[in-house]
Amino acid sequence: MNLRMGTALLSLAGVFVSGYLWFYKIGLIGTLACGTGGCATVQLSPYSSFLGVDVGLIGLLGYLVILTIAVASLQPRWAEARWPRLALVGLSSGAVLFTGYLKYLEFFVIEAICRWCVVSAGLIAGIFILSLLDVRRSPQTP
Repeated sequence: MNLRMGTALLSLAGVFVSGYLWFYKIGLIGTLACGTGGCATVQLSPYSSFLGVDVGLIGLLGYLVILTIAVASLQPRWAEARWPRLALVGLSSGAVLFTGYLKYLEFFVIEAICRWCVVSAGLIAGIFILSLLDVRRSPQTP
């Protein structure tokens, strides 16, 4: 239960980070607090969208789905259910792979580092680890 609470808290932080980046991208925020200029370089690069969708929006929606499942799984009705644990592992593993792709682009293609993107990568890695630990600790019965 505590692992899913941690997952919910990390995903809430991810909602704020990815929302901040997406709001910047769509012009609702004037400048990014980054310090190096790398954040704007990454956010305004051609690689800041995937299949025509802003990466910040993809992150925001992904974190919201993870948050919803994590919070729902804290309810007594689903506290012992296996599907939320498996859903969290599946979603976070896909997000870790996608984040790896984005980090590759930052380091080797764009050649700029967005500090907020690094924070998001840490958050999703933490969510993935917590969800793996939660599945490992869960009973094996469906």
